[in-house]
Amino acid sequence: MTIREQTEELEGEILHKKACLSAKSKGRAVQEKEGEIRTSFQRDRDRIIHSKAFRRLKHKTQVFLAPQGDHYRTRLTHVLEVSQIARTIARALRLNEDLTEAIALGHDLGHTPFGHAGEMILREIHPGGFDHYKQSLRVVDFLERDGQGLNLTYEVRNGIVKHSKGKGLIIPDKKSDRAETLEGQVVRVSDLIAYVNHDLDDALRAEVIKGSDIPKKIIKILGDSHAKRIDTMVRDFIYSSRETDLEELRMSESVSEVAYMLRDFLYDYVYESPVIIREFKKAKKILKDLYEYYLEHIEEVFTDIPSEKKINKNRMVCDFIAGMTDSFALMTYERIFLPQQWTVM
Repeated sequence: MTIREQTEELEGEILHKKACLSAKSKGRAVQEKEGEIRTSFQRDRDRIIHSKAFRRLKHKTQVFLAPQGDHYRTRLTHVLEVSQIARTIARALRLNEDLTEAIALGHDLGHTPFGHAGEMILREIHPGGFDHYKQSLRVVDFLERDGQGLNLTYEVRNGIVKHSKGKGLIIPDKKSDRAETLEGQVVRVSDLIAYVNHDLDDALRAEVIKGSDIPKKIIKILGDSHAKRIDTMVRDFIYSSRETDLEELRMSESVSEVAYMLRDFLYDYVYESPVIIREFKKAKKILKDLYEYYLEHIEEVFTDIPSEKKINKNRMVCDFIAGMTDSFALMTYERIFLPQQWTVM
């Protein structure tokens, strides 16, 4: 018996009956021989971590555009925080931690430069629109490895494409809107727990809001510190879900209410604040100008953006721009559109 087979056997003994077992995966689009050491979900996690798109997350904005401070979150720190929260929940509920981690680490690979501002801009200018969760799936299915993709398992891909909620329900009522695995649903909730808390923390650090602006009910129920608020939400989700024996993943009514309240507060006072909107307008011009430029100069799109059999210029430019980091987008814009100083030799 291989180490992988021993791990799969152990999963069957200790994980919850509703957990997704590695040995029961629906498999990959292109069938591969199983390894001796790692399960299929462990291999997916490692492929994501070693991808170029994952490395670029360290220079992509979470909320604040190209922040100068060292302590502001980036997309990379966001996915790590989501992964940590999701793994804690998965272990407590006896779900598959490896599957949970793989989905968490891969869920934002398709995010644009300049955070949600970049996503809104590409949604507006790219024919057919743009959603970062669909782009994340495109990254792992096609863009990585020169058009070969990462060939991830069905369950990881499903969790990635079903993780986003925007202003929608934390856990959708419609089954078709939820990830098929409980592990994927855990990542969706963990994503919210992570971002409402770390975005609040960053907004306070940036002095976009003051502590006194936070509704008192949020403080009363969730806690008066970053750590307490995360702890309250994680504990509540774990114990509320255990009460149903995982027939339903849920938060209690009181915590769910303030979770939505906190999200609405962030939209009103942070994401759609005058400070952020002002920066959004700058980002919009940068990405719009770059998009139009590369449509006219498609030959300048990096060769590591693979083209499909039937070349679609809009699709290629969208892939190229969506993959940019904040710093690369700014540097490219300056090179193309701003006068360069003469260099005296």
